[in-house]
Amino acid sequence: MTCETHPKPPPLLLLHLLLISILPLQITASPATQAEALVKWINTLSPLPPRSPLTSWSLANLKNLCNWTSIVCDSTGTVSEITASGANLSGTLAHFNFTPFLNLARFDLSHNKLIGPIPSEIGRLTELQYVSLLNNYLDGKIPYQITHLQKVWYLDLGENLLLNSDWSKFSAMPLLTHLAFNYNLLASEFPGFILHCHNLTFLDLSHNKFNGTIPESLFTNLGKLEFLYLFDNLFQGPLSPNISHLSKLKQLRLGSNQFSGLIPDDIGAIFNLQTIELDNNSLEGRIPASIGQLKGLSRLDLSVNSLNSTIPSELGFCRNLTFLALAKNSFTGEFPLSLTNLTRIKELGLSGNSLFGVISPYFLSSWTELISLQLQDNRFTGEIPPEIGQLTTLQFLSLFNNSLSGSIPSKIGNLKNLMELYLSENHLSGPIPLTVGNLTNLQFLQVFKNQLTNSIPSEIGNLKDLIELDLSENHLSGSIPQTVWNLTNLQLLRLDSNNLTGTIPPEIENMASLQILDLNTNQLEGELPDTISRLGNLTALSLFSNKFFGTIPSDFGKYSALRYVSFSNNSFSGELPLELCSGFALHEFTVNSNNFTGPLPECLRNCSQLNRVRFDGNRFNGNITNAFGVHPHLSVIYLSDNQFVGEISEEWGECESLTDLQMARNRISGKIPAELGKLTQLRVLNMDSNQLSAEIPTVLGNLSLLLKLNLSTNHLTGEIPRSLSNLRELSNLDLSRNSLTGNIPKELGNCHKLLSLDLSNNNLSGEIPFELGYLTELQLLLDLSSNRLSRNIPENLGKLSKLESLNVSHNQLSGEIPSSFSCMVSLRNSSIDFSYNNLTGLIPTSTIFKDAPAKAYVGNSELAFTMRITDKCDVYSFGVVSLEVMMGRHPRELFSFLSSSKSTKATPISDSAEFLLKDVLDQRLPQPSGQIAHDVAIVVTMALHCVSDKPESRPTMHFVAQELSARTPACNSYPMDTMTISKLTSFEK
Repeated sequence: MTCETHPKPPPLLLLHLLLISILPLQITASPATQAEALVKWINTLSPLPPRSPLTSWSLANLKNLCNWTSIVCDSTGTVSEITASGANLSGTLAHFNFTPFLNLARFDLSHNKLIGPIPSEIGRLTELQYVSLLNNYLDGKIPYQITHLQKVWYLDLGENLLLNSDWSKFSAMPLLTHLAFNYNLLASEFPGFILHCHNLTFLDLSHNKFNGTIPESLFTNLGKLEFLYLFDNLFQGPLSPNISHLSKLKQLRLGSNQFSGLIPDDIGAIFNLQTIELDNNSLEGRIPASIGQLKGLSRLDLSVNSLNSTIPSELGFCRNLTFLALAKNSFTGEFPLSLTNLTRIKELGLSGNSLFGVISPYFLSSWTELISLQLQDNRFTGEIPPEIGQLTTLQFLSLFNNSLSGSIPSKIGNLKNLMELYLSENHLSGPIPLTVGNLTNLQFLQVFKNQLTNSIPSEIGNLKDLIELDLSENHLSGSIPQTVWNLTNLQLLRLDSNNLTGTIPPEIENMASLQILDLNTNQLEGELPDTISRLGNLTALSLFSNKFFGTIPSDFGKYSALRYVSFSNNSFSGELPLELCSGFALHEFTVNSNNFTGPLPECLRNCSQLNRVRFDGNRFNGNITNAFGVHPHLSVIYLSDNQFVGEISEEWGECESLTDLQMARNRISGKIPAELGKLTQLRVLNMDSNQLSAEIPTVLGNLSLLLKLNLSTNHLTGEIPRSLSNLRELSNLDLSRNSLTGNIPKELGNCHKLLSLDLSNNNLSGEIPFELGYLTELQLLLDLSSNRLSRNIPENLGKLSKLESLNVSHNQLSGEIPSSFSCMVSLRNSSIDFSYNNLTGLIPTSTIFKDAPAKAYVGNSELAFTMRITDKCDVYSFGVVSLEVMMGRHPRELFSFLSSSKSTKATPISDSAEFLLKDVLDQRLPQPSGQIAHDVAIVVTMALHCVSDKPESRPTMHFVAQELSARTPACNSYPMDTMTISKLTSFEK
């Protein structure tokens, strides 16, 4: 087989084919096609403003492309630069035809309103050297084709909405010196391709969500870096000691990440550093001494870390520092004296540490260029030096929350550039210096929580730019200067918790910008001026605990959207103004402890943002049924101690944020609505002393967070719901003074956090549940008195070792007082009561029971401190039986009267308030007269002496027999109709 040889094409043919192949590229890159492409693209964008410089981009101007605004041409007449930065372009790059611009070297569309993704076609423009799409709204992934632009030295895609890309597809860009991806939505580990861009001098990845550790190769590969911005990301781990390899670094900004560990000791070897920002991380340990080698350092921010130890004296060698922030760390000790070398310092922030000692005048004399001095939240002591007056360029001074004492130096008046002054929460005393009136640029003045005295200087009225004035919680006295009411720019005025007197003048209307006015807890008096209603920007007004009186102006609230109002603890009267909540913005409204009358304003129903309301302690009346609507944010409402009538609305069940609902001591009637069971956030429910009826809803057992439940003194009937045992957080339960029946649910023993339980004055029957002994946290009270409880007292109650008060009186209990009660060591002997039962046997021998008053055991004829039988026991029994015969019933009620009358010896009971003998006798029998009446009086007299509380005061049976046989006259001088029990008990034996 032979190989056939083909002839070579002539050179002329090859040249012809080459020309044909490049012809399309020449055609597409012509000025005409470029102009058409630009016009076509710009027509897809939103219309440009009439005076836009890009109006020259027009088909009518097609042949003058090189003179178009933002267009630069090369020597061939084709476009080499598009620089339409800040041209108000609004639209996408989707319709931008990149093909005609193959010679483009500069592409700058920064600071516009472009949206959508960056087209991958941008990777075709291989001659590009400069690309900036900074500050647009571009989104989507960064196309990996952008790294095909191997000649690019400047790439800025910052301040957009760009998302993660697959960084493994990105190529190294060998000529790249400036790379910025800052302010985007990038969330990944450190992009690997960057580590191979060896010529980078500027790298900005800040304000993203990059995470993981910084690769070690960054410090070894990118040795030309001068600016490294990685702040506001999620980088973590320790800072590598190899950071010192970045020897050309000028700015190191790594703040707001999650870096931990120590600051590398060799950081001082990066001699060119001018800026170090490591703030808002978790760095710990000390500041390396090597930092003193950074002679060119002008900015150092190590704030918000966990650095400790003392401030190194070597910092004083950084004489070019203008900004030093070490705030919110754990530095201790005093200022090192070397800091006096920082004569160029303009901003110094050391707040939030544990620095102590005095603020030396030497420092202040050295820092005369200071603009901002922040030493708050430390432990500095001593006085504020007068040398503070040398800081004449100071604009911001904050010394609050230290232990500074002495007076405020008058030299502070020299700081005429001061805009903000914070001296609160110290121990400053004396008067406010008059020179404060010289601070005419001041906008914020806060000196609250000190011990300042005297009056508020009228010179404060000179501070016309003042926005906030807070002098609260001091000992200031006198009236509020008239000049204060002329501060028309003031937005916040707090003078609360002082001893200020006088009135609020009509001139308050001058404070048109006022938003917050707090004058609570002073001695202010008088009526509110009508002009207070004209403060249209007022959102918060606090006047509680003063001596104000009179009515609230009728149009108060009409012209403002009030959110917080408190008139509590004054002497206001009259009805609340109808316009009070017309803005429907009220969040908190407290008017408790005044003399307000009338119904509640109807507009309250529509205040959907209500959070806290107090109307208690007034004389409000009217029907409350529909006074409120559905308030989804309402957490606290007090309506107690008024004269409200009506029923509890079912709508309360929709106020699902309620934690505290109190309606006690009103005239509210009807049933407790079952809808209250929806209030699962409720902690306190108090409805005592109303006229509520029907049964307690079982759904109240759903209120699992309830701490206090008080339904006492109503007309509630039925049994105690067993579901109440679900209230495992309950500390106080009071159902007393109702008409509840049935047994005490044994399940109440599950409420292990109860401190107080009161079920007294009902018609409960059955035995005391053994399970109540499990309530071992009971401390304040266990009161089961005045019911119909029977059988023995459970031995288990002796476990209530914390209980201080126990009352089981006026029941039908029998058996002995359990011996285990001797273990109830917290009981107060004055707060136990077993009276008027059928108890027998020995009283426990502990001191508490021995020292209890006799009335605690009265009405238990067979209860004794000893089982030794004496005639005193016999005579007591005789007395009880005799009285039962005469009265036709057990003398329990009579014993109770006798006990109470003895406890009020200082105030004798009048005859009209006593028992008459004729009323005590058995009413089924005719009233005795004559000799029978005389004999009855003798028997009752003897019986009353026989049941004396004190056994030693009882007569002997021999004496009783003699007296009855002799028929000794008993109060013969008193007729039966007027004979009282007290006269019989006072009759001498």
